[in-house]
Amino acid sequence: MNEDKNIATRTGLPDHLRVLADKYPRDMWRGHPNFNELTSFWLERHLMFRQILGKLQDGSAEFLDGRAPRYVPEMARYTGFFLEQLHEHHNIEDHHFFPKFKPFDARVETAFELLDADHHALDGQMTALTEASNAVIGAAQSDGDVITAAARLRDVQGGFERFLNRHLCDEEEVIVPIVLEYGEEID
Repeated sequence: MNEDKNIATRTGLPDHLRVLADKYPRDMWRGHPNFNELTSFWLERHLMFRQILGKLQDGSAEFLDGRAPRYVPEMARYTGFFLEQLHEHHNIEDHHFFPKFKPFDARVETAFELLDADHHALDGQMTALTEASNAVIGAAQSDGDVITAAARLRDVQGGFERFLNRHLCDEEEVIVPIVLEYGEEID
């Protein structure tokens, strides 16, 4: 596995941070006795982010194929919801979950630094998505080149998807195994 810590180039958690992820592979999470409702809810939020971003990408592709007449208002509404919810989610993680989980296992303590760096990099991704979305809205309002703006937005959405998926997968492989390993102690 790649030992790279940069989210733009890494292919997964660095090997030295996989100690709990390897002990608790993803396919056994939901059947583990320490898998709880909060963990399930948290994973469902991650799934929601993936689904909304997929819907946004599908909308851009459909618009560029001439099949989405309500593209601009729907894209604006879903993008706003996506960004607002993602910001709130990461804020809760940064201020509540990560500080709570970090002390449980020194072997993965630096994973939280990696995830924190991801969250800081996320700001740039969110800004790029906001700007590209606003460019589509502005072009539509001024009878500008909506097609070019939407094509650029589709590219930004694709980059955001790669970024977000890498982050969410890595984050899940840090947090869920900690919950499974230390479940009773975490409450």
